[in-house]
Amino acid sequence: MNDALEPPVAERRETQRRLHGETVVDPYTWLADKSNPEVIAHLEAENEYTAVIMAPTEDLQDVIFNEIKERTLETDLAVPARRGDWWYATRTEEGKSYAIWVRMRGGPDGEEQLILDENVEAEGESYFRLGNFALSADHRFVAYSTDTTGAEAYSTRIRDIEAGTDLDDVLRECRYGLAWSHDGIYLFYTIADEAQRPFQIWRHEVGTDQSDDVLVLQEDDDRYYLDLGRTRSGEYIVIEAGSAITESAWVIPTRSPLSEPQEVLERVEGVEYTIDHRGEVFWVVTNDTGHDGRLVTVPVDGGSPIEVVGHEAGRKLNAPMCFADHVLVWGRVGGLPGVFRVADGRVEPMPFNEPVYQVSPEANHEFASDTLRISFESFVTPRSILDVNLVTDEHTLLKRMPVLGGYDPSRYVQERVWASADDGARIPVSLVREASVPLDGSAALLLYAYGAYEVSMPIRFSTPRLSLLDRDVVYAIAHVRGGGEMGKSWYESGKLEHKANTFTDLIAAADSLIEAGYCDARRIAIRGGSAGGLTVGATLNMAPEKFAAVVAEVPFVDVVNTMLDAALPLTIVEWDEWGNPAIEEQYRWIRAYAPYENVGTFDYPPILATAGLNDPRVSYWEPAKWVQRLRDRSTSGNEVLLRTEMSAGHFARSGRYDLWRDEAFVLAFILTRLGVE
Repeated sequence: MNDALEPPVAERRETQRRLHGETVVDPYTWLADKSNPEVIAHLEAENEYTAVIMAPTEDLQDVIFNEIKERTLETDLAVPARRGDWWYATRTEEGKSYAIWVRMRGGPDGEEQLILDENVEAEGESYFRLGNFALSADHRFVAYSTDTTGAEAYSTRIRDIEAGTDLDDVLRECRYGLAWSHDGIYLFYTIADEAQRPFQIWRHEVGTDQSDDVLVLQEDDDRYYLDLGRTRSGEYIVIEAGSAITESAWVIPTRSPLSEPQEVLERVEGVEYTIDHRGEVFWVVTNDTGHDGRLVTVPVDGGSPIEVVGHEAGRKLNAPMCFADHVLVWGRVGGLPGVFRVADGRVEPMPFNEPVYQVSPEANHEFASDTLRISFESFVTPRSILDVNLVTDEHTLLKRMPVLGGYDPSRYVQERVWASADDGARIPVSLVREASVPLDGSAALLLYAYGAYEVSMPIRFSTPRLSLLDRDVVYAIAHVRGGGEMGKSWYESGKLEHKANTFTDLIAAADSLIEAGYCDARRIAIRGGSAGGLTVGATLNMAPEKFAAVVAEVPFVDVVNTMLDAALPLTIVEWDEWGNPAIEEQYRWIRAYAPYENVGTFDYPPILATAGLNDPRVSYWEPAKWVQRLRDRSTSGNEVLLRTEMSAGHFARSGRYDLWRDEAFVLAFILTRLGVE
């Protein structure tokens, strides 16, 4: 650390929160007003300070950036996917930050036709993100949504693909899904309320003004978000309403787009379900009789569910996937993702032969097909696109992501190990290391965690991670409670009043890795983003002495104050995840672990926090306040850094080269703080 440079100091302007007999003084509430020039000046000063402190790592940042770049095939074509007579794909070009969308008629080797060049759309913008990309059934139009601020308020345009030009139609303030009617005349979309909650579905007729659009459905319960999609058969538009604990769905026939939405199953508090369609029934995965789900059918004309596959604890069924002659279910078993074949009242998982991995559906546009296209990857296997013949079970590798520079997967070892929590829970930990790294307790280790929303952390291949592994840093993911890795009960034992399990699981994972010799107890860094930033922030307060460095990206650290403000995006819907602090018992849960509220007088390690000024998910002021309080109370003298993207949101910068630069910055912080040469 540069001792000659003092960090920025936010002025203390004390406010008081009186709640449930407790008075809490907060000196930094004023930082939440980004219209205040003083706030912007403070954030810019933080960025300047961080740049100066990190200046000695600039050469290392350049080295890591070039390592990422040199391992990446910059000009590349994704595997084309058939849709009728056309084959659709994206490609990238060297020197360009964004994808180019193309199609070929008659086969993947046909003459290429440009659909959309994101690089052209991004010209002149400091931030660009493509949201929806929805193709009409007749292949004439594509509706696409763009965000140029990071605030996730998308504008949607309609492109005539053959003409290569956009229509005059512009749909403002769209969110999430889009869905076309079968004839390509109507486009359905979502609109958000003042709290940025998607709460309305509208129908737009191509060629008309948005002011003439028709409201199709409105969700008045503030806990629910609406989303849009289509069944794989193409016969139904699906409107989904979801809270943290409940899901329901309505359908509209794509061939009768003016029809009123029909609810598939009555909404029941605490029951979730997802649907697809084949023949005369909807195929539905629901947790109505057991946490981990069962598969049922429901007649398209309405009626009671008929069970196809019953509930089995520990085998999590998530979502059905229908083909004309096949039904599959995506889910998890044994802590790993899977795809299950449905036959004779049973589901059978497809086997994969690596100890940890990620498998997920790819572009499967054709309903009348015997081929399932999947992506498969692991810590050591780059992302691979495979076709699985559902009749013969033959697997055909179509493409594996190239890793330049002589990448050899045999140089690395990946494992699944288990840590023991104090209450006896067995916590899965996925890890990868360079094979020559000794298991003698001398290595440095980066430990990642998330642990919320029933999200399972995927085991993905990462080109930037090679820059850690090749410097003998072990990388691990702690699949802590609050995630969905081990089924619904795993999630529920890490939320609400049980949230502390998430943090103690992370500590237990670190202790287990030390005990097994994977790392030096003095050389562990932890990293997490968003709700994972909460995880590392709360864990840090519980055991600051255990970690040599912490990276908290867009961290959700001011939990009490955010959950008290119902006007903020996400707050009301997330009371089912964290609790509502207006209720005293729930306030006590949150107050006990909220990172900002519990910063202590401790020897904190070096900390890097990031933020996005336009972030609608985790407000920039959460990490800004947290960093100030850490500096106020830390007794170690170690640096606490804040880096705010002033023209971005939750997902940081948008171009791939900028993202590589950002990752090189974070990795340089981690490596230097762990003492890695």
